[in-house]
Amino acid sequence: MSNAYCDVLGIAVPAVDDVVGHAEASPYSLLIVALMEQGGPMTLPQVADRFERAGFAAAGAALDSLKRCRPARAPVYRDGDLYALDPHDHDTDLWAFRLGLRPPRGAPIARPEPPEPAPPPGPDVPLTIAEMDEAWREAGLHSWSAQRVAVSVLDAHPESMAPDDVVAFVTKRTQWHSLSVRAGEHWRRGAAVQVLEGGRWAIVPDHPWVRSARQAVRDRLVLVRRWAGMRTDPAEMEENRRAWEERRAVHETELGRLRRVLVHAFPAGSPQAVVVVDIASRELTTYGPHELDRVRERLDEYDLIAALDVRPLLRALGFDPGTRPLADLGPPQKSKQLNRRGRTLKITTPLLVWGSCRIGRPFGDEKRLRSHLAAGETTKLHRRLEADAKALVAYYQYGRLHHTVRLRWGFLDEMIAAPWVDRDERSLHGLVRAAFDGGRELEVVSGSAPGWKDPWARARRCRVLSDGSPYGRRLVDEEGLPVDDRDVQLARLRTTYDLRWTPPRSRDELHER
Repeated sequence: MSNAYCDVLGIAVPAVDDVVGHAEASPYSLLIVALMEQGGPMTLPQVADRFERAGFAAAGAALDSLKRCRPARAPVYRDGDLYALDPHDHDTDLWAFRLGLRPPRGAPIARPEPPEPAPPPGPDVPLTIAEMDEAWREAGLHSWSAQRVAVSVLDAHPESMAPDDVVAFVTKRTQWHSLSVRAGEHWRRGAAVQVLEGGRWAIVPDHPWVRSARQAVRDRLVLVRRWAGMRTDPAEMEENRRAWEERRAVHETELGRLRRVLVHAFPAGSPQAVVVVDIASRELTTYGPHELDRVRERLDEYDLIAALDVRPLLRALGFDPGTRPLADLGPPQKSKQLNRRGRTLKITTPLLVWGSCRIGRPFGDEKRLRSHLAAGETTKLHRRLEADAKALVAYYQYGRLHHTVRLRWGFLDEMIAAPWVDRDERSLHGLVRAAFDGGRELEVVSGSAPGWKDPWARARRCRVLSDGSPYGRRLVDEEGLPVDDRDVQLARLRTTYDLRWTPPRSRDELHER
C-alpha cells in the first residue's frame, strides 16, 4: 500500500499499532504517524479514535492530550478543523527515522572488530613514558593533586628531575593540570617526592603514594582505551560526510529545477482579483473574478506555490495543491518579548518585509482596496495588488537567499528563520564558501529590494576574504569597503574572474586609488 505522504517520504505506509510501544511514542509523534497512515488530513477526534483502536489511550483522554501537545506545529499544520502533514519538511523525515520507519541514510563501513587490549600491569610495576603519553593526552588533571602528578612523572624516569623538566613533561601532554615549579615548597615532611639540595625532585620508591599514582594512571589508561573503541572511525565519518554532501548536492539541484509561482489575491477569502507571478521569469499576470478557472490552470503548471496564508487562499481559489511544496509567507512567529516587564512586539509580514527588503509600504491599505473594488476601479486595484506581489517576491527571494528574514524595529535587528525555505537550498553562506574555495568573485545586490525589470542593475562585484578564523568570511566590494551580509538581496557567482583586481589593504591605499 502507498499514499501521497509516504510516496514523498519514500517509506512504507506505517501503522499506529506498530509504533505505540516505541520509545519516542507520544501524542504528537503518534499524530504524525496517524497522518502518515491516513495519507491525508484528519481531525483531532478522528486521530483520538485511531489512538483508542491502537490501544494507546481512551478516545477522550487521547483527545485532551492532543489538544495540550500543540499539534499545529511543524511539520503538522492546521487548516480549519483539519490537521495535515507537510511531507516535504525535513522534520517529517527526521520523525520517520526517530520512530524507526526508515533506515539511517549513512550505512556504517564494515570493518573488523579491534582486538581486546591487554590489561595493564599492576601497581608494583613502574610506569612507562608510553603509558603516560597514552593516558595523559589532552587529559583533565585538575582533580589530581600536584604531588600525584609529580610522582607519576618521576616514576617513569629512573633519575631525579629538575622541576622545570617535570612541568614541561606534563604540559607537553596536557594543558589542564595544576603542577607548578613551586609546588615542592608546599609538600610536607614525609611526602612521596623529596626536594634535593640542588632543587631537583626525586621519588621515594617505597612510599605508598607511588603505588596509588601508578594505579590511578593505569585506571585512566583503561578508560582511554575503552573510549577509543567506542569512538567512530574517522574513515567512516569522512565517508558518511561525503555521502551526505552528495545527497545534499543532488537535492539542491532538484530544488533549483522547481518551477515556482507566487499568488496574491484580494479579498483573500473570496478572491475578486488574483495576481500570479512566475518567480523565475518575473512574468506577472492579473486575473479578474471570472477568470479563476484560468488561475487554476496556471497554478497546475508549477511545482511550488508561495503566498500569504497559502492553504486558505488555495482553498478559496478551489485549487487542490496535492503534495506540492507550499511556501506560506506569513510571519514565522507571532510576537517578540522586548523587556522583562512583558512588553511584546507583534510581528507582522509588512514589518518583516520592511526589515528585510527596505520596502516602506509593502502592502496597500485594505480599506482603500475595498473602496477600489466597490467603485469598480479595476485598474487602480490591479496596480496596487501587483505592487504587493512584487514586494512579496522580493521578500520570498530574500528568505531563500539567507534562509532567514530580518526583523528591524527600534533597537531590534535580528534574523528569524524562514520556515518556507528548504535547508538544502543554496544560501548566501554556500555561495560565499564556493567563491572563497574556488577563488571566484560574487555579484551582489545589497541595500533595498532590487528593481523589477532589471534586478541586477545595481549589482556590485565582491570578493570573499578570510578574517583569520577557520569559518570567518567577509565580503568586500571593488573599493575594499565591507558589505553587510544581511543587506544582500541577490547574489550569484561571477562567470569571469579578474586577477588584476585586489582589494585595498588600508584606508590610505583606498584614498590613493
